Amino acid sequence: MTGSEQKITRAHRERLALIYVRQSTLAQVREHTESTERQYALAGEAGRLGWESERVVVIDCDLGVSGRTAAARAGFTDLVARVCMGQAGAVFGLEVSRLARSSADLQRLLELCSVTDTLIIDGDGVYDLRDFNDRMLVGLKGTMSEAELHILAGRLQGAKRAAAQRGELRFPLPVGYVYDDDGETVMDPDDEVQAAVADLFAAFAQAGSAYGVVAAFQDRRFPKRAYGGAWAGQLRWARLTHSRVLGVLANPAYAGAYVFGRYRSRRVVAPDATITTKTVELPRAEWPVLILDHHPGYISWDAYLANEQRRAANDTRRGQRPPRESAALCQGVVQCGSCGRGMSTLHRAEGSYYDCSRSRADHVNTPGCRSVTARVVDELVAARAQTALGPEQLALALQAADQVADRRTRATRALALRVERARYDTVRAERAFDQCDPDNRLVARNLERRWETKLAELEQAETELAEQQAQQRPEPSRDTLQTLARDVPALWAAPTTSDKDRKRLLRALIADVTITSVPDSRELRVGIRWRSGASEQHTTQRPTPSGPARRTPSEAIELIATLGPTHTDHQLVAALADAGLRTGVGRPFDPAAVAWVRHAHDIPTPPRLVLAADELTVTQVAERLAVSDGAVYYWISHGQLDARRGPGNRLLIPFGPDIERACRDRIAASAHIPTPTQELAA
Repeated sequence: MTGSEQKITRAHRERLALIYVRQSTLAQVREHTESTERQYALAGEAGRLGWESERVVVIDCDLGVSGRTAAARAGFTDLVARVCMGQAGAVFGLEVSRLARSSADLQRLLELCSVTDTLIIDGDGVYDLRDFNDRMLVGLKGTMSEAELHILAGRLQGAKRAAAQRGELRFPLPVGYVYDDDGETVMDPDDEVQAAVADLFAAFAQAGSAYGVVAAFQDRRFPKRAYGGAWAGQLRWARLTHSRVLGVLANPAYAGAYVFGRYRSRRVVAPDATITTKTVELPRAEWPVLILDHHPGYISWDAYLANEQRRAANDTRRGQRPPRESAALCQGVVQCGSCGRGMSTLHRAEGSYYDCSRSRADHVNTPGCRSVTARVVDELVAARAQTALGPEQLALALQAADQVADRRTRATRALALRVERARYDTVRAERAFDQCDPDNRLVARNLERRWETKLAELEQAETELAEQQAQQRPEPSRDTLQTLARDVPALWAAPTTSDKDRKRLLRALIADVTITSVPDSRELRVGIRWRSGASEQHTTQRPTPSGPARRTPSEAIELIATLGPTHTDHQLVAALADAGLRTGVGRPFDPAAVAWVRHAHDIPTPPRLVLAADELTVTQVAERLAVSDGAVYYWISHGQLDARRGPGNRLLIPFGPDIERACRDRIAASAHIPTPTQELAA
């Protein structure tokens, strides 16, 4: 037994011998098998040193895990736990660096081993951590191991950075780019891939948001390249997602720039005191390598910077308020003049409202924090903005027309390229079928089925292209655009101008709008702060509430109250119409509406007039002559019987003996006027 082995006592052998096995990466586990076998062989070394086989425990669940930190190393955590509980007599490792590459983790383990009398055994000997010299030696080994890792990483990173500074370090390229035979970065020779990437940037320039790009690609596919697995290196097509759009827009490679070191790993302390590693994106000023015009770009570097600013302006998590699609024009830029906070926008069936968020979030009943109908504020702000704009807007209108034409061209071109690809695949399938031996049905049957599938895809693509070309509306003429551009109010009110476009125009002129409500009043103060720094104050009135707004006008009530005791409802309807008065909902008065006003305001009806001695009503005449009411109305309408309008707009008929005799003679001579008795018999 050597001198170092004499440190092993019976107390150590009665406890466990922990064999810790670790490799830094899965590639090392797969390729450096000799190192792994040597670590497993330490179990035999433990048996040689006197440990029974049932007391030898191999901990190998950290294979393929880096020893830079103790995080995510379940095996190391298990080893430390067994040491803390006094179960371990010795910890075996091929070298100290296998236990931990971090001095902090190693020193913590050494401290625990010294307290629990646990030995450290590696290829150089046995170390008793209660001995100062052994503890210093093992600690020095751990420090050298950590320094070794730093030196190796520095050499590797230095070589990579040197190659990157020359623009020669190769890494996986984003979709739309490939390496040519000389190793140069070039655009993908596939026209459909190029068109898809170019249309993504054009759609973002038109829509101004990543969600707008997703909507533009709703019926289109977008390419992606697989990096690993069975599809490694192959081009696949799938639906375009929001995160994919953001990734493409943020990648400077599409601007022709070669970038190295955009991301860096940083260790952070979590709230539960655990240390984790996160990958963060560095600011552009801290990128180690940035080479402009390194390869052909889909957009210019200036366009990339403009897109970056546009994406930052759309980030609501950083306090930005981009224009939305709602009809509330001041959404996101309106503030409460009472508490100074931003006002949120509420959308209801009757319209949109600007509401102070403090009154809802903090439950503070502040008189000045109130909601207001968005229409009142928007009309005032829009009128001021149109007044501030000059009439010379021709350039903007023509630019918008060019964008519309370009968008239509891109949409049609995408389908045209799809048709071209489908036609090419169909020709290939047909050529393969023609070259096949027709007697070999096992092969010919599959080739024929593939040819039919390609023909169906070609037909579908041609149909979609024809439908899109048929749905395109004719563009307005240049003369129309010039006339419209000179008239800003007409451009503002045009049905082709979306609410989002109006918001963009407003935000280009106006910084924010402040609304101050006057307590116990309908008065509303609206402050406008322009981008130029100037500000102005306006006063307007809140709209009348729906209840009072639907009430009958007081002028109509006064007229009905004045004429009601002496005029019938029909006469009052005529008088109200002559005065130009309507109901609270804007409809003309009718007898029912007049009767309701009489009832609501206790307005009496005119007294019932006494009929003349020789006057009868239509019903009374019909009963006396034993005919229907319709026959009497017929005689009146054809001038065969005189009548006048009496109280309540009722017909009164002078009915003397001579008139009665003439009516009976008319009944006797007519075969078409049935009497009530004849109608009952029929």
